[in-house]
Amino acid sequence: MTDWVLRLIDAGGYWGIFLLMVLENVFPPIPSELIMGIGGIRVGQGRMDMGWLLLAGTIGTTVGNYFWYMVGHVLGFARLKPLVDRYGRWATLEWRDVEALDRLFGKYGQIVVFVFRFMPALRTMISLPAGLFRMGHIRFQARTSVKGKTLHFLNTHGRFLAFTAAGALIWNVILAYAGMYLGKRITEIDQYLGPITTACIVLMVVVYIYRLITWKPKG
Repeated sequence: MTDWVLRLIDAGGYWGIFLLMVLENVFPPIPSELIMGIGGIRVGQGRMDMGWLLLAGTIGTTVGNYFWYMVGHVLGFARLKPLVDRYGRWATLEWRDVEALDRLFGKYGQIVVFVFRFMPALRTMISLPAGLFRMGHIRFQARTSVKGKTLHFLNTHGRFLAFTAAGALIWNVILAYAGMYLGKRITEIDQYLGPITTACIVLMVVVYIYRLITWKPKG
């Protein structure tokens, strides 16, 4: 994977960084640590500018996460009820759990999204429930008016984009400067990230199976 990422960055420059960061957040197995780390190496070599690198990486991250946010937004909270009633057993969820998540994202959604930006694997997954539960939403009564629609968009999409971009920028700064100072050694990160990512996925599967076996509905 390292060679493919290197070729795309060298061929596409900042657009290559942008594209890779979009893909990294749509298909998490592509590690942002490797992408921004290599970008940092190119900055150290004088082949890239740090400001443009961070801009391309942060916009790419935000766009990739917004894709999953929109998937959740289009599906919508209202469509969840029949799905949870029918398939809740397999998700180990009851409707009261969904309502609790709705309240959580309504009140603290932006904080949840920001914090999860620093967690491997989970940083992309959090975008889907953020869209489903309209993070930071206020149920405006004037939704049919232009003002109401604008306020609703800013309070849901705007907050998600702002806090995702803020968290992504901080994370990308850390990775890019690490790449600039560590040099080519940071490309070795791919040797360790592969097994770590696989271990995280296996752990999540084991936890899910255990929860599935032991879960009993409260209602």
